[in-house]
Amino acid sequence: MSASVLKRAVAEGVGTALLLAAVVGSGIMATRLSDGNVALALLANAIATGGALIAIIITFGPISGAHLNPVVTLALVERAGETGAIVLAYIAAQILGAFAGVFLAHAMFGLPIVEWSSHVRATPGEWLGEFVATFGLVALVLSGVRHAPAAMPYAVAAYITAAYWFTSSTSFANPAVALARALTDTFAGIRPQDVPAFVAAEFAGAGTAALLFRWLLKDETH
Repeated sequence: MSASVLKRAVAEGVGTALLLAAVVGSGIMATRLSDGNVALALLANAIATGGALIAIIITFGPISGAHLNPVVTLALVERAGETGAIVLAYIAAQILGAFAGVFLAHAMFGLPIVEWSSHVRATPGEWLGEFVATFGLVALVLSGVRHAPAAMPYAVAAYITAAYWFTSSTSFANPAVALARALTDTFAGIRPQDVPAFVAAEFAGAGTAALLFRWLLKDETH
């Protein structure tokens, strides 16, 4: 792996770790402070995640693009002209970073480093929610990087913050996030047995968005 690819992969890993630390850590803090008010906890979790996303994308975007998400990396392959080795390095870094972020959040809040989640997320409506959340995210990325790249940190953060509330799944929209959140038995968790359906829905949503926007954004020739 070249030094350049290594730096980009490390940026993806660290960025994804910080994202998961924000998602899980804010969920823990929100639960402790909300006195059982689930709506308030979700609001705090969403706002913290959105704020963290802005900072993380601005920080790591110039280095790696701040994909922070395997389906975003795959959706941008054709546009960026990346090699298979770079794509694999990104995805591996994102998954490892996501795990590290969960462990970091647990360590900060004095919890066991690994806790298998017991949070049930197993309904068809939640799977549809993940499809919608991931479709919208990939659609935003594919259109935004072409037409409004400077706005992307704010647009992605705004979308994810909103999707926490308008999707039944609370918008994981990221296979690395889904895998890592199986290791936390906190507000943000998901049972390990529920992860495969979430990941399948995420890839289906991402693939549908990629196909649609490849057509919508295709330059017309006359």
